[in-house]
Amino acid sequence: MISIWELANPQLREITVYQPGKPIEETARELGLNPNTIIKLASNENPLGPSPKAMEAMRDALGKGHLYPDGGGFCLCKTIAAKLGLAPENVILGNGSNEVLEFLGHAFLNPGDDVVTCQYAFIVYKLIATSFGVHTIEVPSPDYQQDLDGMLAAITPKTRMIFVPNPNNPTGTLLSQRVIDDFMSRITENVIVVFDEAYFEFLDCPPDTLRFVREGRNIVVLRTFSKIHGLAGLRIGYAVAPADLVQVLHKTRQPFNVNSIAQVGALAALEDDEHLHETKRVVDEGRAYLHEQFSQMKIPFVPGTANFVMVNVGDGHSIFEKLLREGIIVRPLKGYNLPEWVRISVGTMNENKKLIAALEGVLHAE
Repeated sequence: MISIWELANPQLREITVYQPGKPIEETARELGLNPNTIIKLASNENPLGPSPKAMEAMRDALGKGHLYPDGGGFCLCKTIAAKLGLAPENVILGNGSNEVLEFLGHAFLNPGDDVVTCQYAFIVYKLIATSFGVHTIEVPSPDYQQDLDGMLAAITPKTRMIFVPNPNNPTGTLLSQRVIDDFMSRITENVIVVFDEAYFEFLDCPPDTLRFVREGRNIVVLRTFSKIHGLAGLRIGYAVAPADLVQVLHKTRQPFNVNSIAQVGALAALEDDEHLHETKRVVDEGRAYLHEQFSQMKIPFVPGTANFVMVNVGDGHSIFEKLLREGIIVRPLKGYNLPEWVRISVGTMNENKKLIAALEGVLHAE
């Protein structure tokens, strides 16, 4: 009997399915724990939950759940554009910002092409590239910092796209405006630059990449409602780019790719400044606390700028398993070739303190 893999696209053999942070429900089933007592600090989710205004708006919208959504997300695109000082034609919605990565692949990548990104970058870039039969060039990251000079030097005649996550996930490091401006002054117009800014709203002084959109450069800026807005379960994100580039991406988009409840929730979340500011306050306070505790425990860590911290615990998978038995979920980073490290999301202060107590216990036991 013929194997189904003989019929499948050959590049799919090389893909390892993306492993998200371990769900609370799965952990509860496997370990016989009460799900209400489990703390999840694995997926960089909002510790305060969704925007209250978004929840109210989504409840009201359920009565129209029998109707198809606005396929182009007119109201949401218009509101995003107004907040950013751009036109609605500069915005495209995705089922999470990850879907926009697929749009980019369909629009601009062909088998045999190259894409460039940094070592330890968000693993989905490589997964997307591989699914299109494209080679990913990973540039070394000294001290876990992105090397944009090295990325420029890595460009080949086959390079179609460069991915620049800022802040980077999972390292949490941030590129400055000066470094970005220098990089953009030297990039050629036949290479599309993708700035992934999923954690943009957590920054005190974020770099301005939208200036390059206004200049009509071949760049795409990705943002999401999954992080500071607390809508990860709705899968809604967006990209900002020059209007002609957005027109190309629309050619690859499936009809009704963003559901109506997500659109309504995102629209309301954009207006909930109180929730955004309180989330940032909680994360800033919690991240500073974790930095302080890791320093006192003499655990190596990379100082974060978003809502997570990457920590060297010696054996990431072992510590992950031991914390799991304590009802705390973190993210081991073996899949990023960082087997000694875990990534810990910032939770509420109560959750952060429980994490530190549990981590001290399991490390002492070793």
